[in-house]
Amino acid sequence: MFFAIGLSFVLSGSTIAIDGIENVKGKVLGMSEEIKDISLSHLPRVLQAQGKLPESEDKPKEEERPEVIPFDLQSNCGSVMDLQNKEILFNKEADKKWPIASITKLVTALVFLDNNPGWDAIYEVRREDRREGGKIYLYTGDKVSVKNLFYLSLVGSANTATLALVRSTGMNEEEFVQKMNEKVSNMGLENTYFSDPAGLSYNVSTAKEVAKFAQVALSNSDISAATLTKKYELTTLGGRKRIVYNTDDLLDIFPQNGIKIIGGKTGYTEAAGYCFVGKFVDHNGIEMISVVLGSGSRNSRFSETKNLAEWAYESYVWN
Repeated sequence: MFFAIGLSFVLSGSTIAIDGIENVKGKVLGMSEEIKDISLSHLPRVLQAQGKLPESEDKPKEEERPEVIPFDLQSNCGSVMDLQNKEILFNKEADKKWPIASITKLVTALVFLDNNPGWDAIYEVRREDRREGGKIYLYTGDKVSVKNLFYLSLVGSANTATLALVRSTGMNEEEFVQKMNEKVSNMGLENTYFSDPAGLSYNVSTAKEVAKFAQVALSNSDISAATLTKKYELTTLGGRKRIVYNTDDLLDIFPQNGIKIIGGKTGYTEAAGYCFVGKFVDHNGIEMISVVLGSGSRNSRFSETKNLAEWAYESYVWN
């Protein structure tokens, strides 16, 4: 349960009245009285931090109430979801369909794990695996383990490695994409659709639905471990060495201010702009997912995500 800044309450005799909220039982700020039919979901953070009621029995004036300072997101769409209560703490055009570029690879990874031929299985890169866009780490004829493909896809957002990962399951691209759409449909996501597994085509979702499928993906230990890997090194069976650096710049910024990043995925196409979804946890163990879509630059998607995550943790208190 979280408390949001911006509401007020007063003490009248032995009865606590909370302005503007209703219908949940609970105890307020350590008081022993049982309170019925009162919602605790949005108690003021200021009062929670003090741990006591105002000394005055008079209801505060409207202008004296603490208020949430709204976050000014410059990206086209955004959302923050509290994973403890499954509540949306922030949204900007959160239900608007938007291209999601390589954020797609989180769902690709989920479908792959359902059909994993074995981490040590060897795959030979084919000509039809080749995809432009981003850095090319593998070439036709290179032989690598399936685990290498998985990490290349999520660490370096490598498109050729992603298509090779898809074919390592024994499915062709069309069959795999069908599984991806079935996966998100089974999650109840009605506005998410994939036409390719790498995110180069017009794959669309919404900020709110990205948060939902990212929660599932980043809760998987294999996926989260890959997305948190700053530097990945591999050697092909032919002896060629590759060094891959994570596309997520926030790995070099967090932990900060008591907040850690525990998973994330970047995305960029001309149509999508710069996108990012990240999973965070604070020193109290409270987890949240932040999504920004259509940011104006590579750096702004990270700075806005950082500021948005810090804003959310500062604006709400969880009980």
